[in-house]
Amino acid sequence: MKHFISIFNESVKQNWDYPAVTNFGGNTYTYAQMAENIAKYHILFSESGIKKGDKVALYARNSAEWVVAYFATLTYDAVTVPFLPDFIPSAVAELASFSECKIVLADDIAVSGLKEDAALIKSLEKTAGFAGIVNIKNISVEHVTNDTLKDAADNVEDHFKKLYPNGLSAETANYYPEERDMEAVVEISFTSGTTSATSKGVVLPARSLSVNLEFAQREIPVSRGGHIFAILPMAHMFGQTFDVLFPLASGCHVHVMPGKPTPARLLGGLGAVKPFMFLTVPLVIEKIFKSKVFPATRKFPAKFLLKVPLLDKIVLNKIRKSLLAAFGNGFTTGLIIGGAALNREVEDLLKRMNFPYVVGYGMTECGPLISYRDKSEYVKYSCGTKAHPIELRIDSANPRRVLGEIQVKGDAVMLGYYNNEEATKAAFTADGWLKTGDMGLLDAKENLFIKGRCKNMILTGSGQNIYPEEIEDKINNLPYVIESLVVGRKNALVALVVADYEAGKKDGLSEEQLEKLVNDNVLALNGELAAYSKIGYAELRREPFEKTPKQSIRRFMYS
Repeated sequence: MKHFISIFNESVKQNWDYPAVTNFGGNTYTYAQMAENIAKYHILFSESGIKKGDKVALYARNSAEWVVAYFATLTYDAVTVPFLPDFIPSAVAELASFSECKIVLADDIAVSGLKEDAALIKSLEKTAGFAGIVNIKNISVEHVTNDTLKDAADNVEDHFKKLYPNGLSAETANYYPEERDMEAVVEISFTSGTTSATSKGVVLPARSLSVNLEFAQREIPVSRGGHIFAILPMAHMFGQTFDVLFPLASGCHVHVMPGKPTPARLLGGLGAVKPFMFLTVPLVIEKIFKSKVFPATRKFPAKFLLKVPLLDKIVLNKIRKSLLAAFGNGFTTGLIIGGAALNREVEDLLKRMNFPYVVGYGMTECGPLISYRDKSEYVKYSCGTKAHPIELRIDSANPRRVLGEIQVKGDAVMLGYYNNEEATKAAFTADGWLKTGDMGLLDAKENLFIKGRCKNMILTGSGQNIYPEEIEDKINNLPYVIESLVVGRKNALVALVVADYEAGKKDGLSEEQLEKLVNDNVLALNGELAAYSKIGYAELRREPFEKTPKQSIRRFMYS
Protein backbone atom coordinates (compact mmCIF):
# COMPACT_ATOMS: atom_id res chain seq x y z
CA MET A 1 0.00 0.00 0.00
CA LYS A 2 1.37 3.42 -0.98
CA HIS A 3 0.71 6.46 1.19
CA PHE A 4 -1.83 8.76 -0.46
CA ILE A 5 0.49 11.77 -0.05
CA SER A 6 3.18 9.92 -2.00
CA ILE A 7 0.73 9.35 -4.86
CA PHE A 8 -0.42 12.98 -4.81
CA ASN A 9 3.21 14.15 -4.75
CA GLU A 10 3.98 12.15 -7.90
CA SER A 11 0.91 13.57 -9.62
CA VAL A 12 1.92 17.18 -8.90
CA LYS A 13 5.38 16.57 -10.35
CA GLN A 14 4.14 14.75 -13.44
CA ASN A 15 1.33 17.21 -14.23
CA TRP A 16 3.09 20.45 -13.30
CA ASP A 17 1.85 22.60 -16.18
CA TYR A 18 -1.62 21.04 -16.49
CA PRO A 19 -4.80 22.60 -15.05
CA ALA A 20 -5.65 21.09 -11.67
CA VAL A 21 -8.72 22.81 -10.23
CA THR A 22 -11.12 25.48 -11.48
CA ASN A 23 -13.89 27.49 -9.88
CA PHE A 24 -16.54 26.86 -12.54
CA GLY A 25 -16.92 30.10 -14.46
CA GLY A 26 -13.92 31.58 -12.62
CA ASN A 27 -10.22 31.16 -11.95
CA THR A 28 -8.05 28.10 -12.54
CA TYR A 29 -5.01 26.73 -10.67
CA THR A 30 -2.51 24.60 -12.54
CA TYR A 31 -0.74 21.89 -10.56
CA ALA A 32 2.21 24.30 -10.35
CA GLN A 33 0.06 27.15 -8.99
CA MET A 34 -1.59 24.79 -6.53
CA ALA A 35 1.88 23.69 -5.36
CA GLU A 36 3.00 27.30 -4.94
CA ASN A 37 0.00 28.10 -2.73
CA ILE A 38 0.56 24.90 -0.75
CA ALA A 39 4.15 26.02 -0.13
CA LYS A 40 2.91 29.39 1.15
CA TYR A 41 0.48 27.68 3.53
CA HIS A 42 3.38 25.57 4.81
CA ILE A 43 5.36 28.73 5.54
CA LEU A 44 2.34 30.27 7.27
CA PHE A 45 1.84 27.17 9.42
CA SER A 46 5.48 26.84 10.35
CA GLU A 47 6.03 30.53 11.17
CA SER A 48 2.85 30.75 13.26
CA GLY A 49 3.73 27.76 15.42
CA ILE A 50 1.58 25.03 13.84
CA LYS A 51 3.38 21.70 14.29
CA LYS A 52 3.13 18.37 12.54
CA GLY A 53 0.11 16.53 13.91
CA ASP A 54 -1.72 19.71 14.98
CA LYS A 55 -5.35 20.00 13.95
CA VAL A 56 -6.38 22.51 11.29
CA ALA A 57 -10.07 23.36 10.86
CA LEU A 58 -11.39 23.93 7.32
CA TYR A 59 -14.78 25.65 7.26
CA ALA A 60 -15.84 26.82 3.82
CA ARG A 61 -18.03 26.23 0.81
CA ASN A 62 -16.79 24.16 -2.13
CA SER A 63 -14.15 26.06 -4.09
CA ALA A 64 -10.77 25.66 -5.73
CA GLU A 65 -9.34 27.44 -2.68
CA TRP A 66 -10.91 24.78 -0.42
CA VAL A 67 -9.02 22.13 -2.41
CA VAL A 68 -5.71 23.97 -2.06
CA ALA A 69 -6.18 24.47 1.70
CA TYR A 70 -7.11 20.78 2.11
CA PHE A 71 -3.95 19.53 0.40
CA ALA A 72 -1.83 22.17 2.16
CA THR A 73 -2.90 20.78 5.53
CA LEU A 74 -2.39 17.12 4.64
CA THR A 75 0.98 17.62 2.91
CA TYR A 76 2.20 19.59 5.94
CA ASP A 77 1.49 16.45 7.98
CA ALA A 78 -1.15 18.23 10.02
CA VAL A 79 -4.62 16.81 10.73
CA THR A 80 -7.44 18.27 8.65
CA VAL A 81 -10.77 18.86 10.42
CA PRO A 82 -13.23 19.82 7.67
CA PHE A 83 -16.64 21.26 8.57
CA LEU A 84 -19.54 21.26 6.15
CA PRO A 85 -20.71 24.78 5.21
CA ASP A 86 -24.17 23.82 6.50
CA PHE A 87 -22.80 23.70 10.05
CA ILE A 88 -23.80 26.75 12.04
CA PRO A 89 -20.89 28.94 13.25
CA SER A 90 -21.55 28.24 16.94
CA ALA A 91 -21.29 24.47 16.33
CA VAL A 92 -18.07 24.91 14.34
CA ALA A 93 -16.50 27.02 17.09
CA GLU A 94 -17.52 24.47 19.71
CA LEU A 95 -16.33 21.47 17.69
CA ALA A 96 -13.08 23.12 16.61
CA SER A 97 -12.32 23.84 20.26
CA PHE A 98 -13.38 20.31 21.25
CA SER A 99 -11.01 18.81 18.67
CA GLU A 100 -8.18 21.21 19.66
CA CYS A 101 -7.79 22.95 16.31
CA LYS A 102 -4.86 25.38 16.33
CA ILE A 103 -6.05 27.44 13.35
CA VAL A 104 -9.25 27.88 11.31
CA LEU A 105 -9.14 28.19 7.52
CA ALA A 106 -12.40 29.72 6.25
CA ASP A 107 -14.03 31.54 3.35
CA ASP A 108 -15.76 34.96 3.42
CA ILE A 109 -19.15 33.71 4.60
CA ALA A 110 -17.71 31.43 7.26
CA VAL A 111 -15.38 34.17 8.50
CA SER A 112 -18.31 36.56 8.81
CA GLY A 113 -20.35 34.01 10.74
CA LEU A 114 -17.54 33.29 13.19
CA LYS A 115 -16.59 36.94 13.77
CA GLU A 116 -20.09 38.31 14.31
CA ASP A 117 -20.27 36.79 17.79
CA ALA A 118 -17.41 37.52 20.20
CA ALA A 119 -18.39 34.45 22.23
CA LEU A 120 -17.50 32.20 19.29
CA ILE A 121 -14.00 33.65 19.08
CA LYS A 122 -13.57 33.11 22.82
CA SER A 123 -14.69 29.51 22.35
CA LEU A 124 -12.00 29.00 19.70
CA GLU A 125 -9.36 30.64 21.86
CA LYS A 126 -9.87 28.03 24.58
CA THR A 127 -7.42 25.83 22.68
CA ALA A 128 -3.86 26.30 23.87
CA GLY A 129 -1.76 27.74 21.08
CA PHE A 130 -4.73 28.79 18.94
CA ALA A 131 -3.30 31.05 16.23
CA GLY A 132 -6.40 32.57 14.63
CA ILE A 133 -8.57 32.57 11.52
CA VAL A 134 -7.24 32.72 7.95
CA ASN A 135 -9.31 33.49 4.85
CA ILE A 136 -8.57 30.89 2.16
CA LYS A 137 -9.50 33.31 -0.63
CA ASN A 138 -6.12 35.05 -0.49
CA ILE A 139 -4.45 33.44 2.56
CA SER A 140 -5.12 36.60 4.58
CA VAL A 141 -5.45 36.85 8.36
CA GLU A 142 -8.95 37.63 9.70
CA HIS A 143 -8.34 37.19 13.43
CA VAL A 144 -5.27 36.60 15.57
CA THR A 145 -4.78 35.68 19.20
CA ASN A 146 -1.23 37.07 19.13
CA ASP A 147 1.03 38.72 16.58
CA THR A 148 2.72 35.47 15.50
CA LEU A 149 0.14 34.59 12.84
CA LYS A 150 -0.05 38.17 11.55
CA ASP A 151 3.74 38.41 11.27
CA ALA A 152 3.82 35.06 9.50
CA ALA A 153 1.16 36.14 6.98
CA ASP A 154 2.83 39.50 6.37
CA ASN A 155 6.13 37.81 5.58
CA VAL A 156 4.95 34.78 3.58
CA GLU A 157 6.07 36.21 0.24
CA ASP A 158 9.53 37.15 1.55
CA HIS A 159 10.01 33.71 3.11
CA PHE A 160 8.85 32.06 -0.09
CA LYS A 161 11.42 33.98 -2.17
CA LYS A 162 14.19 33.06 0.25
CA LEU A 163 13.25 29.39 0.19
CA TYR A 164 12.80 29.29 -3.58
CA PRO A 165 14.99 32.07 -5.11
CA ASN A 166 14.48 30.59 -8.57
CA GLY A 167 10.81 29.86 -7.98
CA LEU A 168 9.16 26.58 -7.04
CA SER A 169 9.67 23.78 -9.54
CA ALA A 170 8.46 20.22 -9.97
CA GLU A 171 11.84 19.07 -8.63
CA THR A 172 11.67 21.19 -5.46
CA ALA A 173 8.01 20.49 -4.62
CA ASN A 174 8.42 17.56 -2.24
CA TYR A 175 5.67 16.48 0.15
CA TYR A 176 6.97 13.01 0.85
CA PRO A 177 10.63 13.19 1.85
CA GLU A 178 10.40 10.13 4.09
CA GLU A 179 8.08 7.26 4.97
CA ARG A 180 4.99 8.26 6.91
CA ASP A 181 3.15 6.20 9.50
CA MET A 182 0.04 4.60 8.01
CA GLU A 183 -1.58 4.59 11.46
CA ALA A 184 -1.04 8.33 11.94
CA VAL A 185 -4.22 10.39 12.14
CA VAL A 186 -4.77 12.53 9.03
CA GLU A 187 -8.39 13.61 9.39
CA ILE A 188 -11.18 14.08 11.91
CA SER A 189 -14.55 14.21 10.16
CA PHE A 190 -17.60 15.25 12.16
CA THR A 191 -20.77 13.39 11.28
CA SER A 192 -23.30 16.15 12.09
CA GLY A 193 -23.38 19.83 12.87
CA THR A 194 -25.53 20.48 15.91
CA THR A 195 -23.34 20.49 19.05
CA SER A 196 -20.31 18.61 20.34
CA ALA A 197 -22.66 16.65 22.58
CA THR A 198 -24.25 14.91 19.58
CA SER A 199 -21.55 15.14 16.90
CA LYS A 200 -19.01 12.37 16.60
CA GLY A 201 -15.58 13.06 15.15
CA VAL A 202 -14.52 10.14 12.96
CA VAL A 203 -10.77 9.66 13.36
CA LEU A 204 -9.24 8.46 10.08
CA PRO A 205 -5.65 7.19 9.78
CA ALA A 206 -3.53 7.53 6.63
CA ARG A 207 -4.22 3.92 5.66
CA SER A 208 -7.95 4.66 5.28
CA LEU A 209 -7.45 7.38 2.65
CA SER A 210 -4.61 5.39 1.06
CA VAL A 211 -6.60 2.18 0.46
CA ASN A 212 -9.57 4.18 -0.85
CA LEU A 213 -7.31 6.00 -3.30
CA GLU A 214 -5.56 2.82 -4.43
CA PHE A 215 -8.91 1.08 -4.98
CA ALA A 216 -10.24 4.01 -7.03
CA GLN A 217 -7.13 4.15 -9.21
CA ARG A 218 -7.28 0.40 -9.77
CA GLU A 219 -11.02 0.11 -10.47
CA ILE A 220 -12.02 3.41 -12.11
CA PRO A 221 -10.50 4.08 -15.55
CA VAL A 222 -8.91 7.52 -15.58
CA SER A 223 -6.66 9.45 -17.94
CA ARG A 224 -4.42 12.48 -17.54
CA GLY A 225 -6.41 15.66 -18.07
CA GLY A 226 -9.80 13.97 -17.61
CA HIS A 227 -12.51 16.32 -16.41
CA ILE A 228 -14.44 16.09 -13.13
CA PHE A 229 -17.49 18.24 -12.31
CA ALA A 230 -17.65 18.42 -8.51
CA ILE A 231 -20.95 19.27 -6.81
CA LEU A 232 -20.86 17.07 -3.70
CA PRO A 233 -19.84 18.66 -0.37
CA MET A 234 -16.05 18.40 -0.25
CA ALA A 235 -16.07 18.26 3.52
CA HIS A 236 -18.04 15.00 3.22
CA MET A 237 -15.91 11.89 2.63
CA PHE A 238 -17.72 10.76 -0.53
CA GLY A 239 -17.05 14.02 -2.37
CA GLN A 240 -13.67 14.56 -0.75
CA THR A 241 -12.23 11.19 -1.72
CA PHE A 242 -13.67 10.81 -5.23
CA ASP A 243 -14.11 14.42 -6.40
CA VAL A 244 -10.87 15.76 -4.88
CA LEU A 245 -8.26 13.22 -3.74
CA PHE A 246 -8.69 10.59 -6.47
CA PRO A 247 -8.80 12.91 -9.51
CA LEU A 248 -5.97 15.20 -8.39
CA ALA A 249 -3.79 12.23 -7.47
CA SER A 250 -4.46 11.00 -11.03
CA GLY A 251 -3.66 14.09 -13.08
CA CYS A 252 -7.26 15.13 -13.69
CA HIS A 253 -8.84 18.58 -13.91
CA VAL A 254 -11.50 19.25 -11.25
CA HIS A 255 -14.18 21.85 -11.98
CA VAL A 256 -15.86 22.97 -8.75
CA MET A 257 -19.41 24.29 -8.75
CA PRO A 258 -19.81 26.72 -5.84
CA GLY A 259 -23.17 26.80 -4.07
CA LYS A 260 -26.11 24.45 -4.41
CA PRO A 261 -26.69 23.32 -8.00
CA THR A 262 -30.16 23.94 -9.42
CA PRO A 263 -31.12 21.50 -12.20
CA ALA A 264 -30.52 24.22 -14.82
CA ARG A 265 -27.06 25.19 -13.45
CA LEU A 266 -26.15 21.55 -13.03
CA LEU A 267 -27.03 20.51 -16.58
CA GLY A 268 -25.39 23.64 -17.96
CA GLY A 269 -22.20 22.86 -16.08
CA LEU A 270 -22.16 19.22 -17.12
CA GLY A 271 -22.65 20.21 -20.74
CA ALA A 272 -19.72 22.63 -20.57
CA VAL A 273 -17.28 20.45 -18.59
CA LYS A 274 -18.05 17.07 -20.22
CA PRO A 275 -16.82 14.96 -17.26
CA PHE A 276 -15.67 11.37 -17.72
CA MET A 277 -17.59 10.48 -14.56
CA PHE A 278 -20.05 12.26 -12.33
CA LEU A 279 -20.45 11.63 -8.62
CA THR A 280 -23.89 12.36 -7.29
CA VAL A 281 -26.61 11.36 -4.83
CA PRO A 282 -29.93 9.72 -5.78
CA LEU A 283 -31.94 12.88 -5.14
CA VAL A 284 -30.18 14.74 -7.97
CA ILE A 285 -30.75 11.94 -10.51
CA GLU A 286 -34.35 11.47 -9.39
CA LYS A 287 -35.05 15.19 -9.86
CA ILE A 288 -33.65 15.05 -13.40
CA PHE A 289 -35.82 12.03 -14.20
CA LYS A 290 -38.94 13.58 -12.72
CA SER A 291 -38.47 16.83 -14.61
CA LYS A 292 -36.95 15.61 -17.90
CA VAL A 293 -37.60 11.89 -18.44
CA PHE A 294 -40.79 10.64 -16.77
CA PRO A 295 -43.07 13.34 -18.26
CA ALA A 296 -42.17 11.97 -21.70
CA THR A 297 -42.25 8.23 -20.91
CA ARG A 298 -45.62 8.40 -19.18
CA LYS A 299 -47.41 9.93 -22.16
CA PHE A 300 -48.57 8.48 -25.47
CA PRO A 301 -46.94 7.30 -27.70
CA ALA A 302 -43.78 6.61 -25.61
CA LYS A 303 -45.76 4.88 -22.86
CA PHE A 304 -47.26 2.49 -25.41
CA LEU A 305 -44.04 1.94 -27.36
CA LEU A 306 -42.07 1.09 -24.21
CA LYS A 307 -44.32 -1.98 -23.81
CA VAL A 308 -43.69 -3.25 -27.35
CA PRO A 309 -40.61 -5.43 -27.96
CA LEU A 310 -38.15 -3.92 -30.47
CA LEU A 311 -40.07 -0.65 -30.61
CA ASP A 312 -39.13 -0.05 -26.98
CA LYS A 313 -35.45 -0.07 -28.03
CA ILE A 314 -36.04 2.91 -30.29
CA VAL A 315 -37.55 4.95 -27.44
CA LEU A 316 -34.92 3.84 -24.95
CA ASN A 317 -32.08 4.69 -27.33
CA LYS A 318 -33.52 8.15 -27.90
CA ILE A 319 -33.78 8.77 -24.14
CA ARG A 320 -30.25 7.44 -23.61
CA LYS A 321 -28.79 9.77 -26.24
CA SER A 322 -30.56 12.81 -24.82
CA LEU A 323 -29.39 11.96 -21.27
CA LEU A 324 -25.79 11.42 -22.37
CA ALA A 325 -25.93 14.77 -24.15
CA ALA A 326 -27.32 16.41 -20.99
CA PHE A 327 -24.35 15.02 -19.04
CA GLY A 328 -21.90 16.38 -21.61
CA ASN A 329 -21.29 13.35 -23.88
CA GLY A 330 -17.97 12.77 -22.13
CA PHE A 331 -18.78 9.69 -20.07
CA THR A 332 -16.36 6.80 -20.01
CA THR A 333 -17.05 5.74 -16.42
CA GLY A 334 -20.50 7.34 -16.12
CA LEU A 335 -22.61 8.03 -13.05
CA ILE A 336 -21.38 6.94 -9.65
CA ILE A 337 -24.28 7.23 -7.24
CA GLY A 338 -23.99 6.96 -3.47
CA GLY A 339 -25.37 8.21 -0.19
CA ALA A 340 -28.74 6.44 -0.32
CA ALA A 341 -30.73 3.89 -2.30
CA LEU A 342 -31.73 4.86 -5.83
CA ASN A 343 -35.43 4.96 -6.70
CA ARG A 344 -36.33 1.65 -8.36
CA GLU A 345 -38.31 3.11 -11.25
CA VAL A 346 -35.36 5.36 -12.08
CA GLU A 347 -32.93 2.46 -11.86
CA ASP A 348 -35.15 0.21 -13.96
CA LEU A 349 -35.09 2.76 -16.76
CA LEU A 350 -31.32 3.36 -16.46
CA LYS A 351 -30.71 -0.38 -16.74
CA ARG A 352 -33.16 -0.89 -19.63
CA MET A 353 -31.45 1.82 -21.70
CA ASN A 354 -27.97 0.47 -20.81
CA PHE A 355 -26.95 3.82 -19.33
CA PRO A 356 -23.47 3.86 -17.72
CA TYR A 357 -24.06 3.97 -13.96
CA VAL A 358 -23.32 2.19 -10.69
CA VAL A 359 -24.59 2.56 -7.15
CA GLY A 360 -21.90 2.29 -4.49
CA TYR A 361 -22.03 2.19 -0.71
CA GLY A 362 -19.88 3.60 2.04
CA MET A 363 -19.71 5.60 5.23
CA THR A 364 -17.46 8.25 6.74
CA GLU A 365 -16.04 5.67 9.15
CA CYS A 366 -14.53 3.80 6.17
CA GLY A 367 -13.14 6.83 4.38
CA PRO A 368 -15.72 6.11 2.75
CA LEU A 369 -15.90 3.11 0.39
CA ILE A 370 -17.40 -0.24 1.42
CA SER A 371 -18.76 -1.65 -1.85
CA TYR A 372 -18.57 -0.92 -5.58
CA ARG A 373 -18.74 -2.75 -8.91
CA ASP A 374 -17.77 -1.65 -12.40
CA LYS A 375 -20.74 -0.73 -14.61
CA SER A 376 -20.08 -3.75 -16.84
CA GLU A 377 -20.74 -6.14 -13.93
CA TYR A 378 -23.03 -4.06 -11.73
CA VAL A 379 -26.26 -5.86 -10.68
CA LYS A 380 -29.45 -3.82 -10.55
CA TYR A 381 -30.69 -2.72 -7.08
CA SER A 382 -27.39 -3.74 -5.48
CA CYS A 383 -24.51 -1.64 -4.14
CA GLY A 384 -21.92 -3.77 -5.88
CA THR A 385 -19.59 -6.16 -4.11
CA LYS A 386 -17.22 -5.42 -1.24
CA ALA A 387 -14.33 -3.10 -2.08
CA HIS A 388 -11.14 -5.17 -2.29
CA PRO A 389 -9.34 -3.87 0.83
CA ILE A 390 -12.32 -4.45 3.12
CA GLU A 391 -13.93 -7.52 4.68
CA LEU A 392 -17.73 -7.61 4.85
CA ARG A 393 -20.22 -9.82 6.63
CA ILE A 394 -23.96 -9.89 7.35
CA ASP A 395 -24.83 -10.47 11.00
CA SER A 396 -27.39 -13.13 10.19
CA ALA A 397 -27.72 -16.90 10.43
CA ASN A 398 -28.43 -16.94 6.67
CA PRO A 399 -27.00 -13.86 4.87
CA ARG A 400 -28.67 -14.95 1.61
CA ARG A 401 -32.21 -14.94 2.98
CA VAL A 402 -32.33 -13.40 6.46
CA LEU A 403 -31.63 -9.71 6.92
CA GLY A 404 -28.79 -8.76 9.21
CA GLU A 405 -26.61 -5.78 9.99
CA ILE A 406 -23.78 -5.09 7.54
CA GLN A 407 -20.45 -5.22 9.37
CA VAL A 408 -16.97 -4.49 8.01
CA LYS A 409 -13.30 -4.82 8.90
CA GLY A 410 -10.03 -3.79 7.26
CA ASP A 411 -7.54 -1.01 6.54
CA ALA A 412 -10.24 1.46 5.48
CA VAL A 413 -11.91 1.42 8.91
CA MET A 414 -11.50 4.35 11.30
CA LEU A 415 -9.50 4.33 14.53
CA GLY A 416 -12.58 5.45 16.48
CA TYR A 417 -14.43 8.60 17.50
CA TYR A 418 -12.41 11.53 18.78
CA ASN A 419 -12.32 11.66 22.59
CA ASN A 420 -15.40 9.44 22.78
CA GLU A 421 -14.53 5.98 24.10
CA GLU A 422 -18.17 5.08 24.76
CA ALA A 423 -19.26 5.76 21.17
CA THR A 424 -16.16 4.00 19.82
CA LYS A 425 -16.85 0.90 21.88
CA ALA A 426 -20.49 0.86 20.80
CA ALA A 427 -19.47 1.08 17.11
CA PHE A 428 -17.58 -2.24 17.13
CA THR A 429 -18.55 -5.82 17.85
CA ALA A 430 -16.70 -7.82 20.49
CA ASP A 431 -14.60 -9.45 17.76
CA GLY A 432 -13.61 -6.11 16.15
CA TRP A 433 -16.06 -5.59 13.27
CA LEU A 434 -17.44 -2.10 12.60
CA LYS A 435 -21.23 -1.99 12.83
CA THR A 436 -22.58 0.05 9.90
CA GLY A 437 -26.14 0.39 11.20
CA ASP A 438 -27.48 -0.74 7.81
CA MET A 439 -29.44 -3.94 7.17
CA GLY A 440 -28.66 -6.02 4.11
CA LEU A 441 -28.39 -9.30 2.23
CA LEU A 442 -25.75 -10.90 -0.04
CA ASP A 443 -26.62 -12.87 -3.16
CA ALA A 444 -24.74 -15.92 -4.42
CA LYS A 445 -22.19 -13.69 -6.19
CA GLU A 446 -21.62 -11.56 -3.08
CA ASN A 447 -23.54 -8.55 -4.40
CA LEU A 448 -24.74 -6.43 -1.50
CA PHE A 449 -28.39 -5.37 -1.23
CA ILE A 450 -29.28 -2.79 1.42
CA LYS A 451 -32.81 -2.86 2.82
CA GLY A 452 -32.73 0.05 5.26
CA ARG A 453 -31.26 1.52 8.41
CA CYS A 454 -31.46 -0.53 11.61
CA LYS A 455 -32.69 2.51 13.54
CA ASN A 456 -35.37 3.29 10.93
CA MET A 457 -36.96 -0.12 11.26
CA ILE A 458 -40.55 -0.03 12.53
CA LEU A 459 -41.57 -2.94 14.76
CA THR A 460 -45.32 -3.62 14.51
CA GLY A 461 -47.52 -4.83 17.36
CA SER A 462 -47.51 -8.28 15.78
CA GLY A 463 -43.71 -8.37 15.81
CA GLN A 464 -43.17 -7.72 12.10
CA ASN A 465 -40.13 -5.70 10.98
CA ILE A 466 -40.92 -2.96 8.46
CA TYR A 467 -38.24 -1.04 6.59
CA PRO A 468 -39.94 2.23 5.61
CA GLU A 469 -37.47 2.98 2.79
CA GLU A 470 -39.02 0.22 0.66
CA ILE A 471 -42.52 1.74 0.98
CA GLU A 472 -41.21 5.28 0.43
CA ASP A 473 -39.60 4.16 -2.81
CA LYS A 474 -43.04 3.22 -4.14
CA ILE A 475 -44.69 6.42 -2.91
CA ASN A 476 -41.99 8.59 -4.47
CA ASN A 477 -42.88 7.20 -7.91
CA LEU A 478 -46.46 8.47 -7.70
CA PRO A 479 -47.55 11.54 -9.69
CA TYR A 480 -47.21 14.89 -7.87
CA VAL A 481 -45.08 13.40 -5.08
CA ILE A 482 -41.73 15.09 -4.41
CA GLU A 483 -40.61 13.00 -1.42
CA SER A 484 -42.05 11.02 1.46
CA LEU A 485 -41.46 9.50 4.89
CA VAL A 486 -43.26 6.55 6.42
CA VAL A 487 -43.53 6.64 10.23
CA GLY A 488 -45.28 4.56 12.87
CA ARG A 489 -48.03 6.18 14.93
CA LYS A 490 -50.34 4.41 17.40
CA ASN A 491 -50.06 1.02 15.70
CA ALA A 492 -50.60 2.54 12.24
CA LEU A 493 -48.23 3.44 9.43
CA VAL A 494 -48.54 7.04 8.27
CA ALA A 495 -47.16 8.41 5.00
CA LEU A 496 -45.85 11.98 5.28
CA VAL A 497 -45.88 13.25 1.71
CA VAL A 498 -44.41 16.44 0.23
CA ALA A 499 -46.80 17.15 -2.66
CA ASP A 500 -45.90 19.06 -5.82
CA TYR A 501 -48.56 21.77 -5.69
CA GLU A 502 -46.82 23.78 -8.42
CA ALA A 503 -46.95 20.91 -10.91
CA GLY A 504 -50.59 20.27 -10.03
CA LYS A 505 -51.44 23.93 -10.64
CA LYS A 506 -49.72 23.85 -14.03
CA ASP A 507 -51.81 20.79 -14.94
CA GLY A 508 -55.05 22.57 -14.00
CA LEU A 509 -55.69 20.82 -10.68
CA SER A 510 -57.09 22.69 -7.71
CA GLU A 511 -55.36 22.12 -4.36
CA GLU A 512 -58.29 19.97 -3.22
CA GLN A 513 -58.14 17.85 -6.38
CA LEU A 514 -54.38 17.42 -6.06
CA GLU A 515 -54.61 16.40 -2.40
CA LYS A 516 -57.37 13.88 -3.10
CA LEU A 517 -55.45 12.39 -6.04
CA VAL A 518 -52.21 12.01 -4.07
CA ASN A 519 -54.01 10.61 -1.03
CA ASP A 520 -55.98 8.10 -3.14
CA ASN A 521 -52.84 7.01 -4.98
CA VAL A 522 -50.93 6.50 -1.72
CA LEU A 523 -53.68 4.37 -0.22
CA ALA A 524 -54.03 2.43 -3.48
CA LEU A 525 -50.47 1.20 -2.94
CA ASN A 526 -51.79 -0.98 -0.11
CA GLY A 527 -52.77 -3.47 -2.81
CA GLU A 528 -49.04 -4.04 -3.43
CA LEU A 529 -48.02 -4.24 0.24
CA ALA A 530 -48.07 -7.03 2.79
CA ALA A 531 -50.96 -6.89 5.28
CA TYR A 532 -48.69 -5.82 8.14
CA SER A 533 -47.13 -2.94 6.15
CA LYS A 534 -50.25 -1.24 4.79
CA ILE A 535 -50.51 2.53 5.11
CA GLY A 536 -53.16 3.80 7.51
CA TYR A 537 -53.40 7.32 6.13
CA ALA A 538 -51.39 10.04 4.41
CA GLU A 539 -50.46 13.52 5.61
CA LEU A 540 -49.66 16.03 2.87
CA ARG A 541 -47.24 18.89 3.38
CA ARG A 542 -45.83 21.72 1.28
CA GLU A 543 -42.39 22.22 2.80
CA PRO A 544 -39.60 19.75 1.97
CA PHE A 545 -38.11 17.72 4.77
CA GLU A 546 -34.98 18.95 6.52
CA LYS A 547 -31.95 17.18 5.06
CA THR A 548 -28.34 16.38 5.86
CA PRO A 549 -25.56 17.74 3.60
CA LYS A 550 -25.64 14.49 1.61
CA GLN A 551 -29.39 15.06 1.07
CA SER A 552 -30.70 12.34 3.40
CA ILE A 553 -33.85 13.29 5.29
CA ARG A 554 -33.33 14.05 8.99
CA ARG A 555 -35.83 11.41 10.09
CA PHE A 556 -35.52 12.11 13.80
CA MET A 557 -37.34 15.43 13.26
CA TYR A 558 -40.55 13.74 12.08
CA SER A 559 -42.87 11.32 13.76
